[in-house]
Amino acid sequence: MNKLSLSTVPKTGLAGLKENWRSDLQSGFLVFLIALPLCLGVSIASGFPPSAGIISAIVGGLLVSRISGSYLTINGPAAGLIVVILAAVQALGEGDVMAGYRYTLAAIVVSGSLQMLMGRFRIGQLSSFFPASVVHGMLAAIGLIIIATQSHVMLGVTPDPGSLFSTILQIPHSLFHLKPDIFLISFLGLLILIVWPLVGSRIPAPVIVVLVGMVFVWHFQLDQVTAANGSKFLVSISDDFSADFYFPDFSKLFSVAFLEAVISISLVGSLESLLSATAVDKLDPYERSSDLDRDLTAVGIGNMVAGLMGGFPMIAEIVRSSENINNGAKTAWSNFFHGLLLLLFIVLFPGLINSIPLASLAALLVYTGYRLASPKAFARVMDVGKEQFLMFVVTIIGVLAVDLLAGVALGIIVKLAIDLVRGVWFSNLFKIHFTIQQQDNDTLVVKLLGSALFSNFLPLKKALAGLESGKTVIFDFSEGYLIDHTVMEFIHDYRQNYEARGGQCYKIGKALETFSDHALAARLMTADDRK
Repeated sequence: MNKLSLSTVPKTGLAGLKENWRSDLQSGFLVFLIALPLCLGVSIASGFPPSAGIISAIVGGLLVSRISGSYLTINGPAAGLIVVILAAVQALGEGDVMAGYRYTLAAIVVSGSLQMLMGRFRIGQLSSFFPASVVHGMLAAIGLIIIATQSHVMLGVTPDPGSLFSTILQIPHSLFHLKPDIFLISFLGLLILIVWPLVGSRIPAPVIVVLVGMVFVWHFQLDQVTAANGSKFLVSISDDFSADFYFPDFSKLFSVAFLEAVISISLVGSLESLLSATAVDKLDPYERSSDLDRDLTAVGIGNMVAGLMGGFPMIAEIVRSSENINNGAKTAWSNFFHGLLLLLFIVLFPGLINSIPLASLAALLVYTGYRLASPKAFARVMDVGKEQFLMFVVTIIGVLAVDLLAGVALGIIVKLAIDLVRGVWFSNLFKIHFTIQQQDNDTLVVKLLGSALFSNFLPLKKALAGLESGKTVIFDFSEGYLIDHTVMEFIHDYRQNYEARGGQCYKIGKALETFSDHALAARLMTADDRK
């Protein structure tokens, strides 16, 4: 997408609404069409009522869009949160799904308050503490779990309760006992998701998946089958939207399971939201930069409100946000319109929602899961370096074998161990040494001393954020030791952003060794001088 002249940057607030309401309304409508099925599917897959996902998107649109620090992000439920929410429902409910739902709502409220405090105290940048490969491993593991759990829904079979591995092992049984009509709906849904982008239509693929599914619901009379034998093949919401509001239950506030749920929701939600907002900024044709701390504060407030109403936790969602940009949105009012349209639709047309087959929603989620854990995702990490792939795989195994927090912790421990083995001083693991000196009126030299790692580079990131625009910034790595992939990636992004604002960036210092052929691979700059 071509970057546009900064003189044409859209206005914000009411002036922006008056100036851009046509383009924002059009984009908001198209995003609403994508959001409706995904909100339902994410919520159902997480053990929540289907309306919970729509409540989240409505709050994200009507409230968060008005107070956030971003311009074009769309807030709502995301597939990446399915794993942590489902785990919380199961652990807190102990077999009682409704009780687990209400306990988890309380955890969402508390995690929202933590996110709000993180934003208010400007610690949103702590997301940088997580190595890129560990974050990718976490998302890939989430994708694999979504595929494993939703495969049964696509086949029309309910697996026996049990662990994740039990659910995976039951897939062959479900294949042998699949319901042909349900499988046909889900298979066609997957086929549409794969082929539809090649058509080049403005109508979003998820809309076609849902419409085709609804036609087959009518053809196979699945609504009558559901009513006759109690099997659940269709979405079910109340005719009165207010009847789907539930208040959280805080009675397990001090239990270990509750604390784990709060930490998991806060960690995954904050990471995904901040990463998405950063990615959306790179797509913004007007080159605007989000206030990440303000954005995290807004998402936290939104989660508190959504949790108190019975809603799913929200993030700044990357797929809907990128579609928002592609549809020509100019301001955050497109997010507002998408939330408003969802509210009007669920109030006026609940009967249509109740005609949507779960198989179609499962197809959407399986496709999303595949995109998170595709072979390309594995190949991209491997290209950066073998150590990155090791962290990636360890994180996946940890998430699948234990839980999300354990997987992320294992990935970080492996990364720190690799750095120590490569000769990084223990005292340098969490403390960076660098200087910034002015060489002349227009030149600044950032000189690295020792190692720059994911675990210590936050002070460097903050210092660089305060540099005046329009200068020449020289990164002097000649006296550095180890520069890891996360820092190389950060410097690459910083250089692009700084040069977009009229400055120039250069790097000096030749690496003794790089750990792969990737341009941003980790590298050793000097020999270990401890001997």
